[in-house]
Amino acid sequence: MALSEHAFDDLLDAAVRFHGHLCPGQVLGVRMTLAGCREVGIGRARQAGKDLVVLVEIDRCATDAIQALTGVSLGKRTLKHLDYGKMAATFVNMVSGTAVRVAARETARARAAEWAPFEPDARKAQTLAYRHMPEGELLKIERAVVRPGWLDRRRVRVCCDCCGEGINYEREVRVGERTLCRPCSGESYLLPPCARSVPAPEEPPS
Repeated sequence: MALSEHAFDDLLDAAVRFHGHLCPGQVLGVRMTLAGCREVGIGRARQAGKDLVVLVEIDRCATDAIQALTGVSLGKRTLKHLDYGKMAATFVNMVSGTAVRVAARETARARAAEWAPFEPDARKAQTLAYRHMPEGELLKIERAVVRPGWLDRRRVRVCCDCCGEGINYEREVRVGERTLCRPCSGESYLLPPCARSVPAPEEPPS
């Protein structure tokens, strides 16, 4: 059954309250959530608890909408962020094992003016267009299989042989005979001390 305008408004309002303002990404996130949950058989996303896991591929507005409508979160390990820079998310039903990847079509933004021809502001046109554009024109939906380990909830903990810090959930990297955390293996988002352009803060007097 198609969602009524009123029901869509309620979902969008919830997303906007969580995010802070209305934007094209909020509408897109609502559409992505509706499609993803439908395809994996999750009827009441907010009540799914840990039965629903979502892997998002971008840290933009749509991700807030997905989180607001489903209740997934990083702290509950039901929201996974992969920094791919893509407007896409994979929805996983942990009970059935069904997974789908939902991605915004690259052509959707360019075609927004066709769906809101009387709106001169491009951003407002996108907001209107993403709401009314047929799902097949707005989104690409594909069955997916998540690699082993990404959804594992067993708490396995090891220590990095370099920095000594603990590593949870099998996120360590084997380099030769050593077990390393990802930063020590070269994947760090932080510059090493020798490459910093500003001095490190002074230590407080003892």
